[in-house]
Parts: sequence; C-alpha cells; structure tokens
Amino acid sequence: MTIKPLQDRVVIKSVEAEETTKSGIILAGSAKEKPEVAEVVAVGPGKADVEMSVSVGSKVLISKYSGTDVKVDGEEYTIVKMEDILAVVE
Repeated sequence: MTIKPLQDRVVIKSVEAEETTKSGIILAGSAKEKPEVAEVVAVGPGKADVEMSVSVGSKVLISKYSGTDVKVDGEEYTIVKMEDILAVVE
C-alpha cells in the first residue's frame, strides 16, 4: 500500500533516535524522545497559498509534537502539514 498525501501534507519517517547519550549512558526504550529529524517519504501537490519546499528523500526538522502517526504495512509514518516542517537538514 502506498500513502499519497493531499494538499499541503508531507509523509515523513522518523530517523532512529540515539541509543546512547554523549556521555555514554545507554537509554531505555521508554526514555527516548520522539526524534525531531525525519526523512520525507511523500509530498502532496500543495495549495495555492503554500509552497512545497521539500522533496522525497530530504531530511527535515519537525515540530516535536506535530503530525498524525499512522502505521502502513508494518511501517510507522507521520503525516504533517508543510507549516510544521521547521528546516531542511543538509
């Protein structure tokens, strides 16, 4: 099954969170925060007043608690509005 976002929506997949802190402490699964860096999987066509400035494969920073989490064919994705994407990571 394929997800095709509508209007100004973007489908993203979270990049795995770090397993250890900078000081070497190993984090339990429940202690990890939702990653704020994600990879763009699909981009909607946009709306008249919203420019779609990301493309498939881009790495982006998103608002921490934004979007709707969905599970398709065992994979977890998040659907966010273009306005919830803060920056493109290069």
